[in-house]
Amino acid sequence: MNKRMKEALIGGVLLGLLCVAGAYVRSGFTASPQIIFSLWYNRVILGLVIGAPWTATVRKKALLRGALFGLLVSFAFYSSTGFQDHVSFIAGIFYGVILEGWLSRPGKQL
Repeated sequence: MNKRMKEALIGGVLLGLLCVAGAYVRSGFTASPQIIFSLWYNRVILGLVIGAPWTATVRKKALLRGALFGLLVSFAFYSSTGFQDHVSFIAGIFYGVILEGWLSRPGKQL
């Protein structure tokens, strides 16, 4: 497993924890463990997809790639909620950008 993949998976785990904390609070602390786990797992998968050894590109395109993967991966969870959890869907797009931004930051060689 290369360094990019490791960092992306760790980032996915950490952002997943942040995301489930927010979702749990938004639900009034009533969200089921299955929903919480599936949301966290979705963010880990996002890290896996973004951590794949993609070809090097300019930062702007890398951030766009992060947004696109965030949209695609988060759509799976969004559709499983009956298209009800808009906040988590939008957050997934931003998390994709955050992960890709971290991995493609200036001076970073992965």
